[in-house]
Amino acid sequence: MADWLRGARRMVAGLKPVKVPDAPSRAFRDLWPGDAARGHRVLRGECEVAGTVRPLLIAAEGGQGWGEGSGSVVWRAAVHGFAWLRDLRALGTDGARLRARDLAADWLAHGGGEGIAAVPDVAGARLSAWLGHWDFLAATAEDGFRRALMVRLAQDARGLVAALPAEGRHRGALVALKGGLAAAVALNEESWIARCLRVLPQEIERQILPDGAHVERSPAQLLLAVQDLIEIRNLLHGAGLEAPPHLGLALDRAAPALRLFRHGDGGLALFNGTRDFGASLVDLVLTQGQARGRAPLILAEAGFQRLQAGRTLVIADCGPPPGARVAAGPAGLPRGADRFHHAGTLSFEMSVGRDRLITNCGAATADAGPWRDALRASAAHSTLVLADTNSSELREDGLGRRPEAVEAERQEANGAQWLDASHDGYRRGFGALHRRRLYLSESGDDLRGEDAVEGENLPGFTLRFHLHPGVVASLQEAESAVLLRLPSGASWRFRCRDVALALEDSVFMAGEPRRSSQIVLTAGAGTASVQWALSRVSVPQPAASGARGPTAAPSDGPAE
Repeated sequence: MADWLRGARRMVAGLKPVKVPDAPSRAFRDLWPGDAARGHRVLRGECEVAGTVRPLLIAAEGGQGWGEGSGSVVWRAAVHGFAWLRDLRALGTDGARLRARDLAADWLAHGGGEGIAAVPDVAGARLSAWLGHWDFLAATAEDGFRRALMVRLAQDARGLVAALPAEGRHRGALVALKGGLAAAVALNEESWIARCLRVLPQEIERQILPDGAHVERSPAQLLLAVQDLIEIRNLLHGAGLEAPPHLGLALDRAAPALRLFRHGDGGLALFNGTRDFGASLVDLVLTQGQARGRAPLILAEAGFQRLQAGRTLVIADCGPPPGARVAAGPAGLPRGADRFHHAGTLSFEMSVGRDRLITNCGAATADAGPWRDALRASAAHSTLVLADTNSSELREDGLGRRPEAVEAERQEANGAQWLDASHDGYRRGFGALHRRRLYLSESGDDLRGEDAVEGENLPGFTLRFHLHPGVVASLQEAESAVLLRLPSGASWRFRCRDVALALEDSVFMAGEPRRSSQIVLTAGAGTASVQWALSRVSVPQPAASGARGPTAAPSDGPAE
């Protein structure tokens, strides 16, 4: 929709009077648990968003937490979207309730005019938060406060619904629609409800890919989108409205896709802006979503692969970033969906039972400093880095240069699994192709890999394998190996051939920052490929023996 048409609709909507009741006509209740630790921070005048903590004080305390200089766009969006209400409510105290009201009153007086407050997904999040926590925030408050809140709610909802479908090409458009629909039901505005229901099917289809993944290729955004869909379903059911079939079908696709990203500890793999949400929240979302079906092995449109044998699980990113200009497959993923995307193509994570072994470093999406892009860089992922260059160009609002062709082929025989994947993210500048081959034995006790760079006059490259902080690593120089002890007590050995091996410091930022280690393999200029292997120490491995099954395993190099 053209901007002028969206603006015209807002203008026309502004001319129509809206009857503002004293309270929402229907009761709402936020479904998801807050974090009491973050709630205590808010009581102390701080707000944590995705690990980034900044002051959040009312004007009487000298606070300027609503202004443009108060933090990154992501941090301010969460603050103006009232994400902190859930955390204050988790405290369950009168002090938390009064703090919520003080902050809301201060926002109405000093923060509501900020430009970011009117962004559709921010306004939508705020409407959902106010209505979902109305009994906590405003039901017993004094009349003037309730009236001011309801008037602003009606004003925001009128403009939001008039502008649907939202302009954003990421999950924010779904958040805006959810907030507009909640407000339409709360205000008994039948024409608004009708407009939201007309837009809902196309927005669901735009957000959830045919394989069930989210358009942003992020486990975190998929989890949040499933929460959005559950809230919309419950909202329609509570209002006696029929949900479009697209909603149930999307949940049926998305829940199994979410399971693909779960490690043995129940948490999500750390791809593309994902942090630790905790296994209990993922369990709750799957339960509320009435999820059925096991985790798939492949997400064809999003390009993720899951290898599993015995107690060993490998999750690999084998798809192009959103906006890649390719002829078929996931080419339709919009560029706006790359806002949190990382340069981690062909990276993988590995867990054994409940122990994570190989990881990516995490994310700091709300950070305004260097950490945000440092964690988006290729070097913060368990993948190959050519000439210290990211496989995708990192920009403030997403990606610039990026892989256009990312291909993956999978084979299985007698329980063993092979994955052959490649990407052309280094074609521009180096004329190079990165190819990664993985082999997981039928027992799950042996993961072997080969990373190759194809091209001419190639510079050197590094391979990084970031270890979970719970893994104790010790270098065995005589064997060109690293011994890895997991929290469960199991031991694995990493080995490589004909390449420099080192054990270096790393960081794990799925939640609170934690020190960790990484295995680094450094290959000089002209090196065509590097072979490596991860094997359980307690299980003897047979010597490598050429072709096995449908293709030669990349284990033909390192042997026990």
